[in-house]
Amino acid sequence: MRHQGGLIRRMLRTLSGHGGWLPGLLLAAGCLALPAVGLAAEGATAGPTEYRDIPGIGSRNLVWIIAQLHLLLAGFVLGVPIFAWLCEVVGWKTGEKRYDKLAKEFTKLLTSSYATTALFGGILLFLLVAFYPKLMNYLTDIFFPSFIVYCLLFLLETATLYLYWYGWDAMQDGGKKTFHIFLGLLLNVFAFFIMIVPNSWATFQASPVVIAEGTDLQRAWAATWNPTWWPVNIHRLIANVVLGGYICGAYAGIRYLSARTPEDRDHYDWMGYVGNFIGVFGLLPLPFAGYWLMREIYQYNQQMGITLMGGFLSWLFILQAMLIGVLFLGSNYYFWLGITHRIPGSEMRYRKPIMTMLVILLLCLGVWMTPHSLVASLEEARKMGGTHHPLLGVFGVMSAKMTVSNLMILVTFMSFIMYWRAGKEETAGWAKAAKALMSGLLVVAGIAVVVLGVWGYFVPAIVRINYFSTSQVLIVLFVMLTITPLTALLLKSAKTTTEMVWGRMPPRAGYALVLNAIMVILLMTLMGYARSSSRVHWHIYGVMRDSSQYAYSPALGYAAAFMALNTFCFCMLVAFIFWVATMGDKAKAGHGGKGELPHGMPAMAGGSSALDAPETRKF
Repeated sequence: MRHQGGLIRRMLRTLSGHGGWLPGLLLAAGCLALPAVGLAAEGATAGPTEYRDIPGIGSRNLVWIIAQLHLLLAGFVLGVPIFAWLCEVVGWKTGEKRYDKLAKEFTKLLTSSYATTALFGGILLFLLVAFYPKLMNYLTDIFFPSFIVYCLLFLLETATLYLYWYGWDAMQDGGKKTFHIFLGLLLNVFAFFIMIVPNSWATFQASPVVIAEGTDLQRAWAATWNPTWWPVNIHRLIANVVLGGYICGAYAGIRYLSARTPEDRDHYDWMGYVGNFIGVFGLLPLPFAGYWLMREIYQYNQQMGITLMGGFLSWLFILQAMLIGVLFLGSNYYFWLGITHRIPGSEMRYRKPIMTMLVILLLCLGVWMTPHSLVASLEEARKMGGTHHPLLGVFGVMSAKMTVSNLMILVTFMSFIMYWRAGKEETAGWAKAAKALMSGLLVVAGIAVVVLGVWGYFVPAIVRINYFSTSQVLIVLFVMLTITPLTALLLKSAKTTTEMVWGRMPPRAGYALVLNAIMVILLMTLMGYARSSSRVHWHIYGVMRDSSQYAYSPALGYAAAFMALNTFCFCMLVAFIFWVATMGDKAKAGHGGKGELPHGMPAMAGGSSALDAPETRKF
């Protein structure tokens, strides 16, 4: 010990004279660990450390918060480039500068978020290595080749993002613009692979495929291609688009509420519409991806599926139904506000259809939120004849919930089509036949979904899951994939009867956009907890047992508190990022700069800007 103390003092004196105290302190800290290593080697009784903890906070709680924030930030960072690039392509093809401006504004939010995401990713890695060394050692042994691939992908994405953002103004003409579009595509390709590589590590913990023989590359590939890898890839890809769309919509809503000039109100009203449209565009197929994921979980391990859908975690899906229902209501409400406020004279025309759709949505939400087993006292259970209510228990099974979820998707799709066609008069000769066909498809699809849902009560569960529920999904997808291109063809030659006016939305429209973003964040935190807790007391399901003091699933109330905390922290981070992103705009405004005036109408909405008809503007 005296020898090591003298060695450390000599090192400090040497390094302080050749580069400062910090390297010396770091080296001294490493030398202080030598006695412990020596004692362990001499005694040969101390094994490797499996877990470490932080008193008071708890290692699992800290990892929970950091991991969830990192995943939410990553979802935003991976979702924003998709529609930023699509907006740039639309602006490039149509020649409308406002699309390019919108894409640049989205990308500005991306650059502000990118470093924060990487920071939380680094913190998460250090915490996992420090708190769970045995688990991380096992995962490293399995996935080492993919770790190298991930590092290379991260470097490529970073370089591409810098070129894409800082070369925006310099690549606006001729072939340079084409190259800039290619950079945007390349950025999304790298982002997609950066998403699916870590997904393999997480899904391996829930559905491991382990081989003892073969090369490192063969073992890593087998572990990567586990049963839930691609379902999670598709589900997360769609969810990231939904998250990015609604967060950008919330950004536009906040900027709309604080706008002081008509030009800003017009621009951020339109930006909010685009954000909500992208969010709804991803929200419609998202339940189908979630259904596919749950189906694969059941096929891999039925007990894990029962834990999720029939055990103590099943109440999470009641909360999920409530959050998704509010999200559907908020998205439809924003569409309805757009119809009645952006299109003059449409209030009375669309009042009855809107009221009908609202009633259907509320009824479907009530069924979706109904639990199968009620929390009841012994006396209440005796009066009901069991834990299942004689009437409400019928609505608590998956046959009813799959039915109403598909109906809610159809109603939301109808809201979008109605908004898209508002203020237009079809002039094509085949317009009547096309509208009759689309109306018939919607009616037949709704009836078919309900019939299959009721029929599902009288068939075995395997028939309902593999055939009836799948048929319901395919029917709804067929309707959306058929009516969307037909509507686009009809509107291509349609005549505009009422010009759409921007900047007229009431303040509650901005609040609805913010509410939608919060609901999506809560949903992602809830499902993150559900997927992790489905492993129960396993780090890697059936392979590596959790032997720490945290080898239990947190109570639902405790978990809900952490979901709320993670949502609050993420909203604060996003607010900070928004504030940083707008500092440059405020500086330009302070020097007398003028923003671009939006002109024209989005291709999905039709019409022209309020600037072309200022006499129609109302506030």
